[in-house]
Amino acid sequence: MDKLWAMQVFVRVMECGSLSRAAESLDLANATVTTSLRNLEAHLGTTLIQRNSRHLHLTEEGRIFLPHCQEILRNVARAETDVKRQGSDVAGTLRVEAPFAIGHNLLCPALIELTRRHPGLSVSVALTNDTHNLIERATDVAIRMDRVEDADLVGRPIYEAQYIVCGTPKAVGAMGTAMRAATPSDLDPARCLGLFAEGHHTPNPWHFSKDGNVVVVNPVGPLSFNNTAALIQAALQNVGLIYVLDVFVSDLIKRGELVELFPDWQTSKRTFHAVTVKSRFAAPKVRAFIDFLLEIFDARRRPSVTTMVAIGPDRRKKKPH
Repeated sequence: MDKLWAMQVFVRVMECGSLSRAAESLDLANATVTTSLRNLEAHLGTTLIQRNSRHLHLTEEGRIFLPHCQEILRNVARAETDVKRQGSDVAGTLRVEAPFAIGHNLLCPALIELTRRHPGLSVSVALTNDTHNLIERATDVAIRMDRVEDADLVGRPIYEAQYIVCGTPKAVGAMGTAMRAATPSDLDPARCLGLFAEGHHTPNPWHFSKDGNVVVVNPVGPLSFNNTAALIQAALQNVGLIYVLDVFVSDLIKRGELVELFPDWQTSKRTFHAVTVKSRFAAPKVRAFIDFLLEIFDARRRPSVTTMVAIGPDRRKKKPH
C-alpha cells in the first residue's frame, strides 16, 4: 500500500465531506477511493471514518490521525517545491577539481565573475594534479587533460591547447635580430627553460614539425620547473624562452609582455575536458559552470563536440600540468 497516497485520499475525503466528491476531485472511481480508505484503516487496525449514505463522521482515532496527515502532506509539498526551485536556480555549493596550472592561471581569477553573475552560488575549488574519484569526493565537475579515468564519467571537450615557444621581447632580442625568421633548429638549448613531470627532473623535449620536417629541442637552460606558473614567471624575468600551452600565455602575448616564436610550426596538443558523473539530469549550477568555462577558454581552438575522449589511465610518461 502507498501510505502517502492513502493519506492524501483520506484528507481529501474529509475536505470534500463526501467520498464521491473526493473521487471526482482526484479523478478516481468511487470504488478506488473506498478501497484506499479500507486499506488504510486495515493497515492502522482501526476505523477512521464512520460513514453512511449521507454523512461522514471522524472517529476519535480519525481526529487524531487527520492533522498528522495534513502536516505530512504539507511537508511533502514544501520539500518538492524546494527541490524544484533548487533544480531550476543556479545556486548551492559547486565543488570543482582542477589541475594547478589551470587553476592558478585561468580558473581561480575568473571565478569572481561567475559568483557575481549567480549570487546564490558558492564555488569550492580543489587544485590537484592527481585524479580523484568524483563520487567519493562529491565533486560536481573536474577539469581533465586528454582523458577521463573511467567509463562512468562524461567528458565534454572545452579547449584544444597547443604548445608554443615564447619569451619576453628582451629575451628574444638577445638572441639576435634574425631570431623571428629562424626555425626551431636554430634555438640554443642553453637559453630554453624546462618543464618536467612529477617524479622526474629531466625537462620534457620540445617537439616541432612542418612540411615533413621534425625538430626536437632538449632544453638545458639554467632553470626548470614542474609548475607552469613558475616557468612563466621565470620567462617574464628574461631568464630564457619557454615552451608552454598557448592558453596560459595568450593574455601576456596580447599585452606584448611575451612574444611568440615559430607560429607556423606544428607542436604537441592537449585537450581540456569538463568531466562529470553520468546522470540523466545536469544541475543548473553544473551547466552554468561549463558554459562559463567555454567563455574563459579561447574558442578558436575549441575541439569539436564529437572529439573522442580517451578513457582510462595514461600509460605514457605523465606530463606536468
